[in-house]
Amino acid sequence: MPVRRTLAATLATLTAAGLLTACGTSDAATDEINPKGQRGTGINIGPDQHRIREKKVDAIAAKVPAAVRERGTLRLGASADASPPLGFYATDDKTRIGSEIDIATLIADTLGLKPEFEEVSWENLFVGLDSSKFDGVLSNVTVTEERKEKYDFATYRLDNIAFEAKKGSGWKVKGPQDVAGKTVAVASGTNQEKILVDWSEQNVKAGRKPVDIKYFHKDTDYYLALQSGRIDGYLGPSPSVNYHVASAGQSEVVGTLSGGGDGLQGKIAATTKKDSGLVEAYAAAIDHIIEDGSYAKVLGRWGLSNEAVEKSEINPPGLPKPKN
Repeated sequence: MPVRRTLAATLATLTAAGLLTACGTSDAATDEINPKGQRGTGINIGPDQHRIREKKVDAIAAKVPAAVRERGTLRLGASADASPPLGFYATDDKTRIGSEIDIATLIADTLGLKPEFEEVSWENLFVGLDSSKFDGVLSNVTVTEERKEKYDFATYRLDNIAFEAKKGSGWKVKGPQDVAGKTVAVASGTNQEKILVDWSEQNVKAGRKPVDIKYFHKDTDYYLALQSGRIDGYLGPSPSVNYHVASAGQSEVVGTLSGGGDGLQGKIAATTKKDSGLVEAYAAAIDHIIEDGSYAKVLGRWGLSNEAVEKSEINPPGLPKPKN
């Protein structure tokens, strides 16, 4: 398991780099992080989250397998590798907060169960599902055709990626032609890297300039490169890009696209072991929180409203299997 990087440490690094103090601050009195000079509109990163809660819905709770109902708890795996706003440590360095925790709590409430979270490395999320240690995982898991062979999915968020550029850039990205000749940073080995490489190749075939792709090991490195003008933009997961834009106030989202690439909208889902009997209960609970508005409130407080779904889908088309 990787060394835990606390939010306090992250904020200290960003402050030292001048990436929060210039246009963003963390207010110790209110536990909010927001662009400098703004109050009352920031993101609450304190341990007291005033979390939105649900009441049990008997008809939906009845869909839960008897063994889980009798136990009274919903054992959920969470990725220790997650980052803001999905899952991270509050300012007390011990309380886990984030959008995934909030949504999982709403689902558990609706099912009349107490959520029990355990943080493990990414690969151990699936080991935990395989061994029935976890009843489910809500940790930014994308539906893929390969994963559908072993797991059931109930979707609750769109899987998007986003281009981030310096504020006031005037740049808009909708397709390959918009990144031709641009210098763009991306994390190595990610799906967004594959999409960017594909776009660059399309540009070359069309007689346009390729993308100058840059790689950095740490978030703070690409923040510095963006503000200094060494890169034109960064392509990363939409949740983390939106969080940085909202908290630092120095950049803007200039384009959003599906994490599945052209032709397929990627989807994030509550994940459970295949045939565990829980997927229908998860989908019904997600539909309920969508209908009563608590889902929209959670996404809104974390800046993820643009990733909302209208209803939960069970095992929809997923990202295709890699070609050998």
